[in-house]
Amino acid sequence: MKTALIQYKGKAAGILKETDEGYEFSYFPEYLSGADSQPVSLTLPLSDKLFKSPVLFPFFDGLIPEGWLLDVALRNTDISELDRFSLLLLCCKDCIGAVSVIPIKDENDE
Repeated sequence: MKTALIQYKGKAAGILKETDEGYEFSYFPEYLSGADSQPVSLTLPLSDKLFKSPVLFPFFDGLIPEGWLLDVALRNTDISELDRFSLLLLCCKDCIGAVSVIPIKDENDE
């Protein structure tokens, strides 16, 4: 199972996971209790509930580069264009905007 730390303006905001059923996103309780905390997206409002989706949340999918920049990423890896979560992990650690996606290594990863 692939997992990513989601940061908002450099603060750890939550966790995004790829599961057998799709995708899950949840905010950290510490982030939710912050006075200046903001949602990472209008479609993912601040809440202590677990957000679930059978497909990658549109907000996160929209962070993945398109066009020639996506072609560069695909050419230099063995990731399929259909593996959107892997592309998110590869390309969105330092993307434009307030949100960063930091891969979390699983102990089962090599």
